[in-house]
Amino acid sequence: MSTPLHVGTTAWNWDAVTHADTLCAQAVTAERLGFHSFWLPENHFGQRAAVPAPLLLLAAVAARTQHIKLGSTSYLLPIRNPLLAAEEVAVLDRLSGGRLILGLGRGLSAAMFTAFGVAASDKRKLFQLNLEIMRRAWRGDSISEDAQGKAIYLSPLPLQQPSPPLWIAAFGPLALQQVAQLGLPYLASPIETLATLSANYRQYHEGVAEAGLAAVSIIPAMRTVFVSENAGETEAVRTALIPAMQTNARHQSASVEEWAIVGDKYYTRDRLAEYIERIALTHLIVRSGIPGVGEQAQLNSHQRLLEIVAGL
Repeated sequence: MSTPLHVGTTAWNWDAVTHADTLCAQAVTAERLGFHSFWLPENHFGQRAAVPAPLLLLAAVAARTQHIKLGSTSYLLPIRNPLLAAEEVAVLDRLSGGRLILGLGRGLSAAMFTAFGVAASDKRKLFQLNLEIMRRAWRGDSISEDAQGKAIYLSPLPLQQPSPPLWIAAFGPLALQQVAQLGLPYLASPIETLATLSANYRQYHEGVAEAGLAAVSIIPAMRTVFVSENAGETEAVRTALIPAMQTNARHQSASVEEWAIVGDKYYTRDRLAEYIERIALTHLIVRSGIPGVGEQAQLNSHQRLLEIVAGL
């Protein structure tokens, strides 16, 4: 393999993700194990472990870690003031020493848009507009004028220039088209099947080329991964993951094997090789926190996975 596979992980103890000690201990462990990056999502209202302010949580993580990259899988732009968001991103990038990877999203929940007073039908338009404003501000362009007509600029600017790496979560053909036209890396839903992911990446690369943009070399994917030599343990994990597909209208007939990697080291190695061959995978984000899997079993799986990747 010519390009190394970078492996990141989400938090795995979601019940205590807003407790600084527990959250940061997970990130410290991920860094010690050798993970490339540590990721948090964004979600709002009514969830057992809602994560409404991922950048605030990652700021705590930044203070306890030294090298590991810090990522948001879906920082939601349509519900935010773009200049305030640009400031918060810039501050976190500096606070972390330039370790931020900013995954951006539009949002899916109708209830969330209602609560924030945003029309769901406007989410793609607002995403595009807000991102443009943020990128201009990060470049150091004037963002407004004061009463005397003097230009106002964002301060501080991100440490990474012209911005932290921007990845965009996309789910569905319209969102995928928008990502391709921006020429930024595309981050798929973690429950897209490999067949769907392959088709989406073909469409995405074609869209990037049609837009006259340079080919995108960063190919990330978020996958549930669990590695164990205990056949009973892996079977229990597969069973625990079945409800995730039953709630997904697009892939109700898909098997767990089509969107997750659960098995022994040989199976895991072969599946990773398949992802690399079929979509040229460069960044794997492990979706941790599997129902019924204790912390030690999760850490054992992480260790085995990193050993497998080191040998690819």
